Amino acid sequence: MIVALSAALMLAACSGKPPAPRAAQDAQAKRVATPWDGMKKDEQRAKDVQKVVDQQAAEQRKQIEAASQ
Repeated sequence: MIVALSAALMLAACSGKPPAPRAAQDAQAKRVATPWDGMKKDEQRAKDVQKVVDQQAAEQRKQIEAASQ
């Protein structure tokens, strides 16, 4: 009876989908947050903002040049 019950539980525990690759799990497990992660995100955000400001300044320069001619 115990053997039949344990066999049924083992079969029920198996699912139809394959397990996730070990490499992906290991890479996520090895990733450790550092104090610099927040600073890197802030730096990237500042670079993105600077790009927007530069684009707006270029557009404004073009408008001023077009209006002055």
